[in-house]
Amino acid sequence: MTATATSVTAATANKTAADKTGARTPEAVGVIENARERIDTLDDRIIGLIQERMAVSAVIQEARITSGGRRVNLSREMEVLGHYRDALGKPGTTLAMTLLELCRGQV
Repeated sequence: MTATATSVTAATANKTAADKTGARTPEAVGVIENARERIDTLDDRIIGLIQERMAVSAVIQEARITSGGRRVNLSREMEVLGHYRDALGKPGTTLAMTLLELCRGQV
């Protein structure tokens, strides 16, 4: 570990719970810490679902390419973009674009 990494780790370890959460009361610290644990758990589940989506997409692409089709089906991608946009608004489109990028061209 470098001297910089060591000092950053030490600085992080010396922070109080209030410093880490930005809360000003012990009650708020507890709420924030619990909610962050839940977010971390949700993030792990989301990552797992994205990885599963990537695997399923690879199966679809393989079948399409093997049958003589193209790797990407643009009309399907437009459906996915619309679905995310309708559910989440404009940021949903950005999220869908990222998912499509992750899933595209794995084969």
